[in-house]
Amino acid sequence: MTSAATDKGGTTLSDSYDYVIVGGGVVSYSAAKAIHQQDPKASIAVIGADPNRAVYRPDLSKKLWTDPKYDFDQIWLHTDTDADADVATGTTVVSIDPAQRTVTTDSGQTIGYRTLLLATGGDPKQLEGLPAGERVIYYRTVADYRRLRSLTGPGTSAIVVGGGYIGSEVAAGLAVTDTEVTLVYPAEHLLGNMFPADIVEHIEAQFTAHGVKLVPGTRVTGGALRHHRGAEGEAAETVLLNTDTGEQLSAEVVVLGLGISVDDELAADAGLRVDDGVVVDADLRTSDQNIYAAGDVANYPDKLLGRRRVEHVDNAEAMGKRAGANMAGDVAPYDYTPLFFSDLFDDGYEAVGRLDSSLTMVQDWNSEHSAAVVYYAVPVQGEKLQVVGVLLWNIFGKTDEARAVIAGTEQKPATAGQLAGSIDPAS
Repeated sequence: MTSAATDKGGTTLSDSYDYVIVGGGVVSYSAAKAIHQQDPKASIAVIGADPNRAVYRPDLSKKLWTDPKYDFDQIWLHTDTDADADVATGTTVVSIDPAQRTVTTDSGQTIGYRTLLLATGGDPKQLEGLPAGERVIYYRTVADYRRLRSLTGPGTSAIVVGGGYIGSEVAAGLAVTDTEVTLVYPAEHLLGNMFPADIVEHIEAQFTAHGVKLVPGTRVTGGALRHHRGAEGEAAETVLLNTDTGEQLSAEVVVLGLGISVDDELAADAGLRVDDGVVVDADLRTSDQNIYAAGDVANYPDKLLGRRRVEHVDNAEAMGKRAGANMAGDVAPYDYTPLFFSDLFDDGYEAVGRLDSSLTMVQDWNSEHSAAVVYYAVPVQGEKLQVVGVLLWNIFGKTDEARAVIAGTEQKPATAGQLAGSIDPAS
């Protein structure tokens, strides 16, 4: 390699590499390891905008809050040593030149590649009208976790805005730290867009039992910071939130989990095909044969469910691994339908496919009514159903069976009665 400029993270980047990966998360880690396994002598550069190196992101909203034995040092993914890669943190790729096979960073360095992988993910969606500051956190990164942890705990208060996947996990995590938590969301019921009424009712009861104040049917319309004196006369700051119901809410910190906006602008500017993400084929190749995409940013053809984009870590790991192997010459289609999972207090679930409560839902509970398989289906032939998603509520290790049901009903639709028992609900 030839020596070049030093990136913001302190790593010296060369002028060219066999493989360049844009994005510094789970996808890049999995891809770099797969490349190194297939092509051990290859040069690999991983360029990420986050000032921190890669982490196993689910830990930021799960284990670091709920498992007292889980140490912060366990979250890191060591791409440099595990894949013999040059890892540049705090560095943004601002442009790609597919014709010259180069990328240019925000420091002005131009780096050549033989093959490029885009793993740019997405950025947290913003809410207009909220003040900026350390007490307003759009939750996604290690820095966000550190800041939230420093501002919460016994005797503090927090408002979580957003009742989806991340918002519900963060609210549950904060609750177990004895933070006074308020959870605000626009839907009538918490996670009601995903789960049947029995499970939704149970989830809401659990949040309430753990001291979380639920504020459903409410949108935040703006806010402000209020500077005041604390109980002992010290300078203090509170975040005030305005809502569409006219109620004003206040807390010492506000956390927003509103989903992400996919970061496909870099690809679009380079002339690659984009459509709600970077469009790839079954081999994860973009419209340029030398450029691949994987993870949150990739719009790919799922073997079971058709073209889709998935924002979960199982997909990031599996797709990154497949993309890296393909880039290094071990070419095979990405034919894996990923799972996703979550833990909320004493409950947990794994799922495959679409969890949409507007679909036909067939519930199959165990005898104690503590665990269930829920089949999400669309009518295709009279009373016959095609399953497009499976929820395993308090059931673990059966996602392969869920995939088999989805694949089976695509070929041979089934009635609700036939679906019951396809997967044993006994946990």
